[in-house]
Amino acid sequence: MEFRSIGGIQAQGRKVEGYAAVFNSEAELGEFRECIAPGAFRSSIASGRSIRALYNHDSGAVLGTTQGKTLELQEDAKGLRFSLELPDTTVGRDVAELVKRGDVSGCSFGFRVAPGGDKWEQRSGVMVRTLTDVDLAEITLTADPAYRDTTLALRSMPREQEPKREPRILWLETVR
Repeated sequence: MEFRSIGGIQAQGRKVEGYAAVFNSEAELGEFRECIAPGAFRSSIASGRSIRALYNHDSGAVLGTTQGKTLELQEDAKGLRFSLELPDTTVGRDVAELVKRGDVSGCSFGFRVAPGGDKWEQRSGVMVRTLTDVDLAEITLTADPAYRDTTLALRSMPREQEPKREPRILWLETVR
């Protein structure tokens, strides 16, 4: 699973809205860059599969689901827009208060790249990955958004481009 973070959520009452991803904005992490192409989330949204909204990627802190119709997702010209009705639970009330205070002001999302869903190219000596089709598993509300517009940190690369290192699972969330 790969994770990305951005900022810019808003709350009104128990409803939270924002963008979990913004298209065509390059993220830079060290010597690598990545961007999301329009349409990258289309198949996930159309699949009817339940996508969760979580707090800080914690599967025990479910805030809503597309299946329960408490989370709405749509692609527009800017990116992956969401609308979330927070639950009347301890976590939901806490998150609502943290968002209203401005302590939680960003989003992240977890996904896997669909087969053939990314393309890599070398530009001026820098590897650039463009995500064209991802299997979206979750969006998450977080206190540490990446940047005001989208900035997505690279999490994986083609095997032939990977640096030699011990095998491990990497989870990196970009923060500002």
